[in-house]
Amino acid sequence: MSTVAVIDYGMGNLHSVAKALEHVEPGVEVRVTGDPQIVADSDRVILPGVGAIRDCVAQMLAQGVDKEVAQALSSGKPFLGICVGYQALMTHSQENNGVDCLDVYPGEVKQFADGMFENGERLKVPHMGWNQVSQTIDHPLWHGIEDNSRFYFVHSYYVQAANPEQVAGRCHYGVDCDVALSDKNSFCVQFHPEKSHTAGLQLLKNFLNWDGKL
Repeated sequence: MSTVAVIDYGMGNLHSVAKALEHVEPGVEVRVTGDPQIVADSDRVILPGVGAIRDCVAQMLAQGVDKEVAQALSSGKPFLGICVGYQALMTHSQENNGVDCLDVYPGEVKQFADGMFENGERLKVPHMGWNQVSQTIDHPLWHGIEDNSRFYFVHSYYVQAANPEQVAGRCHYGVDCDVALSDKNSFCVQFHPEKSHTAGLQLLKNFLNWDGKL
């Protein structure tokens, strides 16, 4: 039986992710766990996250999640970062007056500006709701998902990746946002696939069937 570890570091919408995984692939064993050994022994790893980046990163460092992530990435097993779990992998975030993140990938997490307008309408922050995602590369996790499909977002900060070759998807909300990132056996998304109905569930199914290779 295939196993997937959903890293539990005390923050994140863990059980909705777990239920979505079990729904799309009933034969998978989903392990919601904070145990580094269980994470290391699993076939796939997911790092979710919600809430303030300072608290998330502090909790990750205190629990050794940074080491678990490094081990997963170096092992070649498929890895998926979701929402703040994606942002935490970048170099730095503007949130909470500036926070150093785990610096796995070069880039900045920036705040949406107040007073953004689009087509004469003021854009609300946080960016909450459905938005189209433009696929910038051909990737196994996009299999069966049409380009510009809509996904569900809840965020006040967005990723601007320093390496454009790592960007796998973008959306526009006042500014262009790098909402998906790909690097070897890692794929990260700003949106919530577990809340994104057909397209999001397809992405999770793709992840559970991905061998971590491009």
